[in-house]
Amino acid sequence: MIQLLTASTLFQVASLAAMIDAGALPAPRGERVLLLIDGSQQPELTGSIADSPGFGDLASRFDRVEDFGELLLPRRPAQFNPREEELYLWQRLLRRGLGLGAEDVQLVVDSIQANPARAILRIFHDSLFLVHSDGLMTYGPTRNLLPASIHQRLDGLLYLDLVPGLQPLLLREFAPPLIPVPPQPLADLIAGLARSTMVHDPRPAANGRPKTALVLGQYLAHLGLMDDEEERVLHREMLREAERHGATAVIFKPHPAAGPASGRQLEEDAAALGLQFTPLQEPVLAETAVALLRPDVVISCFSTALLTIRALFGTETAAVGTEMMLERLSPYENSNRIPVTLIDALHRRGLPLPGDDPLGSEGSLTRLVTAVGYCMQPQRLAAEEATTREFLAGHHARFAKYFKRRRLTRLDLPGALPAGRPAPGLAARLTRRLPARVHRRLGRGLRSMPRRLSTVASCVARG
Repeated sequence: MIQLLTASTLFQVASLAAMIDAGALPAPRGERVLLLIDGSQQPELTGSIADSPGFGDLASRFDRVEDFGELLLPRRPAQFNPREEELYLWQRLLRRGLGLGAEDVQLVVDSIQANPARAILRIFHDSLFLVHSDGLMTYGPTRNLLPASIHQRLDGLLYLDLVPGLQPLLLREFAPPLIPVPPQPLADLIAGLARSTMVHDPRPAANGRPKTALVLGQYLAHLGLMDDEEERVLHREMLREAERHGATAVIFKPHPAAGPASGRQLEEDAAALGLQFTPLQEPVLAETAVALLRPDVVISCFSTALLTIRALFGTETAAVGTEMMLERLSPYENSNRIPVTLIDALHRRGLPLPGDDPLGSEGSLTRLVTAVGYCMQPQRLAAEEATTREFLAGHHARFAKYFKRRRLTRLDLPGALPAGRPAPGLAARLTRRLPARVHRRLGRGLRSMPRRLSTVASCVARG
């Protein structure tokens, strides 16, 4: 049997390597083949995962490495969604192109809810498969309905145990075996990468190094979660957060999928604040950069790296903009909601980890995440309704920012709007993005309304 493992980022490759080192990923009887699936929106500009520093060390855990993007050129992997009648043809082509022959295949996929991983599961229609964690989204509920032809072949869910005591909501409706992987194998792996990776340290060695903040970019505007100006404001707030922590130097690490222009505006903003600013040119993992540069604080919005860095190195971390993201994420079931909730709860509210919490206490992170997950996907997490109702009945006022009242009203949960009362700010939300000319016309119409009503009344009086 050949084990075919998919990864769309360098961090996922590192996660798979850590799972192998921990013995959490069963060894196949045949080859272990890593299939790189670049998830970047601009693969021509960001470069291949295989070209990243340290990739060779990670790839040593696999017998072969194949590039799905090269196989599909000129189509990008995210566009891969074959029709039903093409699946048998694609299996033959992939077996030939990936050198799988006629061997049985066991799949280990990431991002099961989206293509191309989902398409690969459809193509290899009789293969059992495991799902490996996709960062903090693993703690959130399943986004898309999985047909029986897929979920009946699910063998388990492997995940990095970044929040000790918190179990994933992903695929919970199918009750898969959960295989947590402790952080230590990943920490050992990162330490090995740091020894073999060269990263330029911009800070002067003489007279002691300045207090430094590492800022992690997240590519939010390109994902449609905010516009360019809002992202600039968010980055500027990260610089101010660095100032609040006493940092005089900032190292900026752009998101792996971001283009080469990422960070240019941030450099100008840093200069205006009197901060020494250096973009990190090397495409290394954020965890590797921390192991090499040892910053005093790491700042981002809701990056998974905030939790991995804290778990692996004990480095101080800070989150900026999570409250805005909680308000802005739309629809409510947006898959980023659980990562934002986790980062906000642990950084902004200071909730203890589930293992440190007496069961059922007011600050239980597990109960909060479960309640948010249920409100996101009530059909898939129907078994959690009673737990959610109990949590909201006792603690909605304290945790109100994590829930939308319209959603609570629709689900008839504690915290819902009173009967007959419209959602607050409904008119403002409906008109917020209307063009200026429409606003002007609406204003003229409202101003002329009394005159029009008077005319109608006089006509009625005259009969």
